[in-house]
Amino acid sequence: MAVHPIDYRYGSEGMRRIWDEENKLQKLLDVEAALVRAHAKVGNIPGESARVISERANTKWVKLERVKNIEAEIHHDIMAVVKALSEVCGEHGKYVHLGATSNDIIDTANALLIKESLELIGDYLKELRSVLKKLAEEHKYTVCIGRTHGQHAIPTTYGMKFAIWLDEVQRHIDRLNELKERVLVGQMSGAVGTMASFGGKGLEIQRLVMEDLGLKPVRISNQIIPRDVYAELMAFLALVASTLDKIALEIRNLQRTEILEISEPFGEKQVGSSTMPHKRNPIKSEKVSGLARVLYSNVIPALLNNPLWHERDLTNSSVERVILPESFVLLDEMLRVTIKVLSGLEFFPENIERNLYMTNNLIMAEPLMLKLAEKGMGRQEAHELIRQLAMRAFREGRDLLEVVRESEEVREFFNDEDIASLKPENYIGLAPQIVDNVIAFVEDKERERDS
Repeated sequence: MAVHPIDYRYGSEGMRRIWDEENKLQKLLDVEAALVRAHAKVGNIPGESARVISERANTKWVKLERVKNIEAEIHHDIMAVVKALSEVCGEHGKYVHLGATSNDIIDTANALLIKESLELIGDYLKELRSVLKKLAEEHKYTVCIGRTHGQHAIPTTYGMKFAIWLDEVQRHIDRLNELKERVLVGQMSGAVGTMASFGGKGLEIQRLVMEDLGLKPVRISNQIIPRDVYAELMAFLALVASTLDKIALEIRNLQRTEILEISEPFGEKQVGSSTMPHKRNPIKSEKVSGLARVLYSNVIPALLNNPLWHERDLTNSSVERVILPESFVLLDEMLRVTIKVLSGLEFFPENIERNLYMTNNLIMAEPLMLKLAEKGMGRQEAHELIRQLAMRAFREGRDLLEVVRESEEVREFFNDEDIASLKPENYIGLAPQIVDNVIAFVEDKERERDS
């Protein structure tokens, strides 16, 4: 019976399959098999034994149910795997787990699970990058109101919004590539990390095992991979979640009834409320923001797992059984939903224009001030003059440009034509060029990875 929503509600089948019990058991068996092959290569065990053990180190031979039954008797998960594998290997079983300690197997198997998971996360990030690049290009001239402190500021473009997110996603892709160098490491170092159990061949055995599995060997271990590595991984996952949360929050705000400039896609048969038939709630974006809170909270346990008693204790183990699969599956869900939302984003151009002009040109206060300064008025004097005129326009509910036309101080510098030329659509600075620069940078990064 499923209990946690990651078993039935969140995440793709692909990500859930990585972290299911069968695959986790297979990864443990993969490490045990790589270990016996390394022993055979350095002459510690017969090659035939390594061949038989490798052949049978899979879930067709080693049944999950048998492993669980053994663990229920002996209360040790890795020894249960060792015993179950040894059983199916006959006389060769005596070489299983030779010289290893439990975390040699657990941490190296975790690295294999993390490797598969990060490949999937990387694919999603690249897909998200493509969606955002397309949106940034399409909307680099879509002028809208920019907001600071929740208040109308000056005009910007939707291309700028999407390019901001695009640039951030590219940084995550860069971080991911850098992160793999530190996180995708395994160990075969024995108790307390000294490799004493492998005689003088420990470094060679560890190198052979990691080459076999496609991992890097840890430089030093005290029986477990140092947990700053896992803490960095969890911080990365949470950082990606924060970007998705940022995107979702902006969409939710811009979908407010009073604003309604954009909206996440709403299915033809989708129901918004059990009692209010008219509702079009941004439930997909809200889910992304909600799940981000779980990702954030999982960083703290990962940090607490780094300081352990002496060479190691077991307080990190139970935590990692929860936070690793949970974080990967939930981030998988968040990425897929965000891609779907952005791919089907609905725009309301009439509302974008309405909101741009909502303040009766108060948003033209900055360009007015700057043009006065260009004409010779001191910047501070111009700021105070326009501030007073803007406050008057606000109090009287009038258009700022209308109030400005009545100002004798302004008329000394501007004629009607100068004032009429002040339009929000003309005050977007270098926004399109900035967007083009981001797109060009991202495309260079894509080519760099392909070359």
